[in-house]
Amino acid sequence: MDQPHYRFYPLPQRPRLVWPRGERVALCVIVSLEHFDWIPPADAYGVATTGTPFRSPFPNVRTYSHYEYGPRVGIFRVMDVLARLGVPATLAIDAASALRYSLVVERAQAQGWELIAHGQAVTRMITSRMSEADEARYVETSLQAIEEASGKRPLGWLGPEYGESTRTPAVLARLGVRYVCDWPNDEQPYPMTVPIGELVSLPILLDLDDVVSHYVRHVSIMRYGQLLKDAFDGLYQDGATQGRLLALNVHPWLIGQPFRVKYFEDALRYVVAHEGVWKATGREIVDWYRGQLA
Repeated sequence: MDQPHYRFYPLPQRPRLVWPRGERVALCVIVSLEHFDWIPPADAYGVATTGTPFRSPFPNVRTYSHYEYGPRVGIFRVMDVLARLGVPATLAIDAASALRYSLVVERAQAQGWELIAHGQAVTRMITSRMSEADEARYVETSLQAIEEASGKRPLGWLGPEYGESTRTPAVLARLGVRYVCDWPNDEQPYPMTVPIGELVSLPILLDLDDVVSHYVRHVSIMRYGQLLKDAFDGLYQDGATQGRLLALNVHPWLIGQPFRVKYFEDALRYVVAHEGVWKATGREIVDWYRGQLA
């Protein structure tokens, strides 16, 4: 291990993780709502969906409009799908979106969704170029925006583009964040090592992040739907002896398109039709996991 944020703890060495009613799989659907700046701040850093730094001149009308499809149209399709299936989502929303899209925040709360912080904007990532003080201000501003919009201070964090600096876990824990979704390296939650506070990692299944699948790996939407089912089948089988986590990160500007959303709904319907699936928010999963550690 060449970093200090968690210890190597391979799954076969762990005690059995049991979900609340003995479920095999905890299903956590994370919906990421992101603002793409019309003109990013001069010192901002961001990457395109391909993973390379932004190179287009601004305003980048095409990409700006594509992201804006999420809060204008796509999010409501995703909400309808999850409501039909009885799945409470975890809304990862950045500060710019939380302060602009009050209707989305209200509807998410009405559906029992949890809100977690997602930075300031997708065009403004955390990097190690920031000073520790600047990073702390960035995180605190993000948390305060969610609290202002929703009335509740968020307890979870997903960095824009999964971005962190070398000190981000410590900064998050010091500011009261209890779990982070940036580390896609496991099928169970696990404790992070922080000097102050407590922090749990809630790993996302990165290969099935819809942006990674469609924009990076060029997976067709039909194949994507089958991969969701296949991933669940593997976790469900292994979950007979060790509780597993299926954390999916989706973006309304992408999965909320009319030709994609039906495949997403079909796959989730397959998942929730099985006995032994716990449909939960990130906070519920982390709270239960921390209780198992006690």
